[in-house]
Amino acid sequence: MSNPFCAAFLLALEAQKVIELRLVRIAWGGAEAQAEMVSMVGEKVVAAMEAANTLMTGGSHDDVITRYRDLVAANVRRLTA
Repeated sequence: MSNPFCAAFLLALEAQKVIELRLVRIAWGGAEAQAEMVSMVGEKVVAAMEAANTLMTGGSHDDVITRYRDLVAANVRRLTA
């Protein structure tokens, strides 16, 4: 996507869907809720480390946003399956 603002805006919208789906899963409780909470924290740590590595090795902010959008899309697919 050529417009970085547009890509960041889309990421924000897409992330809201993941938040909604995760909150529903957590609200249901049980083992799936526990697993989702653990997964959520782990994913955030790994994604932040990956983003830092991308930037430190010469990648752009657009590269980071594109990767985050891929991760968000994967979470939407997993949570709606």
